[in-house]
Amino acid sequence: MLELTDIRYVGSGVLASAAGMDKHYMKVVFAGAGLPVGPYTVITDAQWRRDKAAAMDAVAALTYPIFVKPCRAGSSMGVSKVDTPDGLEAAIEAAREHDLKVIVESGIVGREIECAVLQGRGLDAPRTSMPGEIVVEEGHGHDFYDFEAKYLDEASVVLSCPADLPEAVADEVRRLAAAAFESLACEGLARVDCFVTEGGAVVINEINTMPGFTPHSMYPRMWEASGVTYPELVDELIQLALERPVGLR
Repeated sequence: MLELTDIRYVGSGVLASAAGMDKHYMKVVFAGAGLPVGPYTVITDAQWRRDKAAAMDAVAALTYPIFVKPCRAGSSMGVSKVDTPDGLEAAIEAAREHDLKVIVESGIVGREIECAVLQGRGLDAPRTSMPGEIVVEEGHGHDFYDFEAKYLDEASVVLSCPADLPEAVADEVRRLAAAAFESLACEGLARVDCFVTEGGAVVINEINTMPGFTPHSMYPRMWEASGVTYPELVDELIQLALERPVGLR
């Protein structure tokens, strides 16, 4: 609607926003651009209603534990960690309460690392922050960074920035974050979430084209640690929106 009325706005356009919201097509775009993504399979509504057994059989190629997610939901709503095949059907049904298309991903053993991306001015390349890390502490009943850990039990989560990474690994996280941003033709801002394995390999988990933006959110915190204050970040995003041409999208 903003584009139809030639009103500038902060953030990505329709295609990047839609693809970034759909975990299936997000991975298709990343893989097409040669970026590393983890193994996954997708179960559509038709596949599930036509033959549940065949849909679940497609998951057999993945490595447990697996994560079952609604394709087009956020904040970890409807996401389940499944340790054995016995819990698969219930997890799929739980995800389908939020989206009839479900993605099932192999669990990746590694640290959860995030990187904030800011569009470059003019023809400049995207800018990347120092990476940050999310650690879900044991003893709080969370197997992963779920909805409760994100919003209801902040004491269970430690957010550190910059993350304690070897320089070469941090550089690779930043390189892949910028490449992910460009592969979707993002604009303005995005947060790219990765896994870093024990061997130092970086795998892209997903991109968030409109990340949390409170002063306590990871996106502005990563930029704060990189030398850009919250007011400066807000101003820069507005300036990027003002530079955007209207009527030519």
